[in-house]
This record gives sequence, C-alpha cells and structure tokens, in this order.
Amino acid sequence: MAAVALEVLPPILDSTSEPPTLFDGTTRLYTCYTCPYAQRTWIARNYKGLQDKIKLVPIDLDNRPTWYKEKVYPPNKVPSLEHNNEIKGESLDLVKYIDGHFEGPSLLPDDPAKKEFAEELLSYTDTFNGTVFGSIKGDPNADFGATFDYLETALSKFDDGPFFLGQFSQVDIAYAPFIERCQPLLLEFKNYDLITGRPKLATWIEEVNKIEAYKQTKLDPQAVLGPLKKKLFGK
Repeated sequence: MAAVALEVLPPILDSTSEPPTLFDGTTRLYTCYTCPYAQRTWIARNYKGLQDKIKLVPIDLDNRPTWYKEKVYPPNKVPSLEHNNEIKGESLDLVKYIDGHFEGPSLLPDDPAKKEFAEELLSYTDTFNGTVFGSIKGDPNADFGATFDYLETALSKFDDGPFFLGQFSQVDIAYAPFIERCQPLLLEFKNYDLITGRPKLATWIEEVNKIEAYKQTKLDPQAVLGPLKKKLFGK
C-alpha cells in the first residue's frame, strides 16, 4: 500500500468564493468533507498516494458557489473530477476511473472471479443504502437486517483476507463511508447493533479503520452525523 502523506485540508468554498482557474492542467477532485459519496473518491485518491496529483476542492453543499454548476459540473453534485480538460462525475465511476488512470496500488484484484463478485457487490450498494437509510428514516418495509446479512455472507466468500475481495478494494471503499454513518445512527434510532451476530462484519469494520487512506477522511462523528440527521429528518 502506498504511504499516505498527512495533508492540510484546504478551506471549504461557498457562494462567496472565487472559482479555481479551470482547465489549467490541474487535476481537481471537487468534494465535500461530510458527503459519503465524495468520501469514496477521497479514499481512493489517498490509497493510491495521489495527494500531490489530485487537488481537493471542497464545496459547501448548503451554500454552493454558482460557478460550480455553471462552469464545472451542471448536475451540481459532488464528487466530480477535473482531469485532462474534462469533468467526470458519479462516485463509483470515479473510484474506478482513479484506479484505472492513475499510478499507485491497484484497487481491484486480477482474479476474474473476484472481479465478477466486485461488480455484484458494487451493484448492490444502492439497494443497501436505500434500505438502511430508508429504515432509519422510518420506512416500515425496509428490512435493513437482511442487508447486513448479505454483507456478512459476502465477507465469507474469500478467505485470503478480511475484506470483501480478500484485499482492500473498490468494494470496501464503496461501503465504508455508509457503514461509518449507519452504525451510530442505527444504535441511536433503532437500538440496533449491526455487528451483533456478524463476526466477519465486525472484523471488517476493525480492519477498515486501520487503513490510513480511510482514516484521513474521517471527521468528528457529530460533524458528519449532524448534516445527515438534518437531511434525513429535516431538523
């Protein structure tokens, strides 16, 4: 794994901030420090040791600069990546893009069986997120327990490491930011401990928390959960 250099995080840009000099050859990752989707790409960047190659440009999602939508990324979401005079978006697509177009340790094994399973697990992320956070929000039909059982079973498929594909990969990056958030939320709102009876998921959480590239993207839990609670419950 590439050494992860400590970095001073740049200030957040809001509606009063001037835009960077676009398309000047600088590769920029437009992000938000509290957004789990953007966190995925931030982790991939860090893991591959690209802190000096991909500049973070954090956006205030509650007070967005007009230039971001007008000049950078019309969908007006994060993350987006400015690279080779193009802007690309969608977090999972960007994780794959960063992995395939930049130097650093690969985030996908060569084993065809593992690659196939990776696509299955990546495809499941929307179901996972929708079910778990739907349940937290109060959807009585959202069976969040089944989603964690799915992950526990998935973690049993390969026995050459504690991660979904054995080694740390795109799949772990896809799930880590969301489990980071839903674990404390489920305890608070459902009195539900997602690792009870799921030893492999418990080990996975422990091992992910040892990954420096991920640890450097983690903020104070209240700084992350506060905006998420507001989004979920409107308060």
